[in-house]
Amino acid sequence: MNRLELYSNHTNYLYNIDVYVPEGEVPIEGFPVYYVLDGASYFQIVKEAVRLQSRNAPKTGVKKAIVVGIGHGADMQERRFYDFTAPAASYIYPSRFKGKGHDNHGGAQDFNQFLEEELKPRIASDFPINTHQQILFGHSLAGYYVLWQLFNVKSNFQRYIAISPSIWWNEHELLEYSQTFVKKYQHSDEKVFIGVGELEMFMVDDAKLVAGTLEKTMSTSFYVAMEENHASIVPTVLSRALRFVNEN
Repeated sequence: MNRLELYSNHTNYLYNIDVYVPEGEVPIEGFPVYYVLDGASYFQIVKEAVRLQSRNAPKTGVKKAIVVGIGHGADMQERRFYDFTAPAASYIYPSRFKGKGHDNHGGAQDFNQFLEEELKPRIASDFPINTHQQILFGHSLAGYYVLWQLFNVKSNFQRYIAISPSIWWNEHELLEYSQTFVKKYQHSDEKVFIGVGELEMFMVDDAKLVAGTLEKTMSTSFYVAMEENHASIVPTVLSRALRFVNEN
């Protein structure tokens, strides 16, 4: 495993980057690559799922791949509300937050520039990746960002995994994004997996709405994991998500 720190001139922030490169022969076209948001929480589990299942790819359907974890520092909780949310004229928190919010929002475009102009070129120069097989993974607010990325700059990745996406953010603005997206694209070659836990209440309905919209224009997999909640959902759906994004 490789660990590096990468400072972004676009976000003015220092990110912790972990990179897993599989052993063995490199495909002529290079390895697929997963970019995992909230790397401190999810890099290890995604890496291990890819590593173990790719040992028997004919049965699991999961190919060997490079996994890149993108992590924040000690201010993770505050910082992700900047990096993972879209610019907006105002930000409205649900009543359940009881008036407590975060100071900075709306950095999604800056974070996108960090991905496209700083991180991805660095990974491509250092490791044998297939630039036509790039997957973006995110859970919760990072799942919101995954869908924002799809709706705004879809060609930057070919596969998208959004688990328990925070579609509720800022008065459900992603619902409008999704409607605009399907009107603009009658057909999209990208694929998206959306997973949510049965016990996540309103988030199930939110995710179902977005998935139902997207399946009109692109290959979409929507899965509700029975008896799972916001904290338990990722390990439950990960293998299903990996199989889906590996399908041709």
